[in-house]
Order: sequence, then C-alpha cells, then structure tokens
Amino acid sequence: MNNDLVGREFPPTAPYLVGREKVREFARAVFADAPQHTDVEAARAAGYADVVAPPTFAMVIQDLTLQQLLGEPDSGIVLARTIHAEQRFTYSRPIVAGDELTAKLAVTGIRALGGNSMITSDATITDADGRHVVTATSVLLVGSGEDA
Repeated sequence: MNNDLVGREFPPTAPYLVGREKVREFARAVFADAPQHTDVEAARAAGYADVVAPPTFAMVIQDLTLQQLLGEPDSGIVLARTIHAEQRFTYSRPIVAGDELTAKLAVTGIRALGGNSMITSDATITDADGRHVVTATSVLLVGSGEDA
C-alpha cells in the first residue's frame, strides 16, 4: 500500500443527475418501502420536491470516486485482494430525484492491520450549487497477498 496516498485529493467527478426511476429501482433493491422513495405525491406531502433516495443511495455517486482511487497506478491496491470493510454517511440533506451531484474524494488515512492495510476515504458530495449534501466515508481492507 502506498502511504503517500494519505492526503491525496482526486478531481471532482462529472455531474450525476439523480433520476426518479433510479431512486425507485434502488429503493426496491434495498427493500426501502417508505412511500417517499417511490411515490412523488408522498414525497411532496413530506416536503420534498420529488422522490427521496434511501440513505445508502449515496454509494452510487461515491462509487465514481472509488473508481478513481482503484484506478490510481501508484495506489498499491489490488482489487482482487480488496473488500469493502466499513461505510458511513453524514448528511446535510436527503438526496432527491432531480439533484445534480458531484463528488470529490480525499484519502484520509491508511493503517496497517496484521500485514494488511485499511484505507479510509471521504467522498464529499455536493449539489449543482456547490452545497454539501452528504459525505460518504468508506474503509477498504486491502490484503497483502501473502499467505498466512
């Protein structure tokens, strides 16, 4: 693992337009059955402009940033030896259909764990006006590749 990754920031992703049907599909996939996830009128009655994405939907946008990290030639990360160990979200507001979101990844830490490495990164996701929507924190466990 390249410890020089700590503090590295990646360029912002291209804007991602959150589609109503994508929110509905994601809600069904994660068994989020609250009506505001699939019914526009229920979402509007709850004070939202459109259907509300389940909290874990932020992973769809965060994945664009993780692809940048995994594709970094000097990262030392081998996908075949990597598992997603932990995930957290810190929201300023929910994601709703119609949002245009951009994410920027920063590697915030690397720590050794029994010959393996844990890499922590924050994807800061903002709307078209540059306002914070959510920070998605991910921890990847990268195996050393050595047999124990």
